Amino acid sequence: MNRSRKVIVLVMLIVLAVTLAGAFMTRGVMEYLPFLQARKGNWTGAYIPLGVVDQRPWQTAATLAALAQSAEERKIARDAERLADHEVDQAFSQSLRQASLAKPNLSGKALALQQRVTELQETIKNDEAQIASLSAGASRKPAGAVPNGSDLEIGKAQLALDQAELADSMDDLARESGDQRLKLQQEVAARQAAMKRYRDNASKDEGQTAVASAEQYKTLTQQLSTWRSLRNRKELIVQAQQLARADVAALTADEETLKAEASGLEAKASGESTSERIERLQRISAQQNIVSILNDRLEAQQQLVGLYGRWGEQVELQQKIVIHLILQSLALLATISILAILAGWALQLVLERIVHDSRQKQTLKTVLNLGTQLAGLLLILLVIFGVPRQMPTILGLVTAGLTVVFQDFILAFCGWFVLMGPNGVRVRDWVEIDGVGGEVVQLGLFRTWLLETGNWTAHGHPTGRRVSFLNGYAIRGKYFNFSTVGQWMWDEIKVSVPPGTSVHSLLKGIYEATIKATEADAKMAEAEWKRVTHEEGSPQFSAMPSVNLRPAGAGVDIVIRYITRAGVRVESRNHLFAMIVDLMQGGSKEDRNLASLQR
Repeated sequence: MNRSRKVIVLVMLIVLAVTLAGAFMTRGVMEYLPFLQARKGNWTGAYIPLGVVDQRPWQTAATLAALAQSAEERKIARDAERLADHEVDQAFSQSLRQASLAKPNLSGKALALQQRVTELQETIKNDEAQIASLSAGASRKPAGAVPNGSDLEIGKAQLALDQAELADSMDDLARESGDQRLKLQQEVAARQAAMKRYRDNASKDEGQTAVASAEQYKTLTQQLSTWRSLRNRKELIVQAQQLARADVAALTADEETLKAEASGLEAKASGESTSERIERLQRISAQQNIVSILNDRLEAQQQLVGLYGRWGEQVELQQKIVIHLILQSLALLATISILAILAGWALQLVLERIVHDSRQKQTLKTVLNLGTQLAGLLLILLVIFGVPRQMPTILGLVTAGLTVVFQDFILAFCGWFVLMGPNGVRVRDWVEIDGVGGEVVQLGLFRTWLLETGNWTAHGHPTGRRVSFLNGYAIRGKYFNFSTVGQWMWDEIKVSVPPGTSVHSLLKGIYEATIKATEADAKMAEAEWKRVTHEEGSPQFSAMPSVNLRPAGAGVDIVIRYITRAGVRVESRNHLFAMIVDLMQGGSKEDRNLASLQR
């Protein structure tokens, strides 16, 4: 790894560490229901109330109801929605009663607005009385008289103006004095409209039972995803239960406070006027009503606590069902793996008894191992991921992509079948591939490995190098196998004859010696060629050696061409060289003896 790559890897590691730390610190933004938790840092959502009344019980029940899957869960969810709706309605009722009991101290602008409201209320009463009087006068007129409706219409218009001004003044007074009654009435109206829309859009589907709905998760990925979803839902339900418990505690404290205030009001019974006594009794009655509402809310929250507990138990049961399905899927995967291994082993045993040819047996073993492994892998993928949708399109795209990317390996795999044929290549064969000769030491599905021995016409000894070729050469290239029927090769020897040597007698002796030395190989080669070409009688070509003369600078060259086997080429050449040397030495002695006799 060079320096630039080291720098890139180091930078990527720093980026990875920073991003993982940032993702961990900002994980709060991915909360399903942020209003169930307190704020934790700047990346965690805080609860923002919709108005004066806390409506979290309804928000929680409605949100969790949308996550319910089974029929049992949906029934519990509907009960939770009903209780939460009732609890929020009671909270609105309590807030309205408490706002009615509150008597803010008015001063400054608020006091002036209060006086203006009182004046407008008196004005509206006068307007209504005047309109009633004009309406009664118009009804007592004779039938033929023309009605004077202008005063009546003016009175109605003035009443509308005064009512509008009164509404604006009351809004201003509520803002200045902190009176929440008007705002609460607006929130009640908005909630009623929202609840009407919610009920109109609510689904009527009851769903399936937990066991029936779990049967749709056929694949291991679906089961694992469902188990994770159930775990997250269980955590949300636990959080909702904790919120309900907190509400129970808060409502209990409020109830104790109101009871103490009511006891204090009841103790003030001496030294008060009749009007003060009536007002005190009215407040006591109102607070008792509020306490009754608090008891109702408290009971609803306690029921919600129990309901969320039952809901959590139901989700836990569904988790157990999904875990059971996951265990079944894992057992099926283990069974497929064992069966694939046993099937491969059994097929090899059958193959050992049926097939006796070692080459064919090795080929079939490789095919069976590959077939059983691919079948097992396919079944395992189907158990994990299931049958993919749009299968024709997916297969077409995958096939096209694999063909382009792995075209060399595909050709190599197909070439392996060609090499396994009767005219192919086997281990220990002597071959020549792309100009490289050697002995085959390994023949795989995709590659052929040679121990290089050099070109056949040059060197015959191993070079020590191990050469590999993709098996695609069997389809789009060429190769020579010298260990099959075509193991025979023509070799050539050239001998320089010095001047003064008897060429003709030497030529005859070399020819006869070559025929004698290569006679067995020549006959065997002709027989094999005849069998390969399927000819009747003698073949059209001969394996007999040839001895020719070629002129050279200082004399002549004798060229001997003969047939030999590739494996013993070097031995055959050395043997012929020794015979030629003996013939040339014998001829030289005879020439010297003849010259001495002539002298």
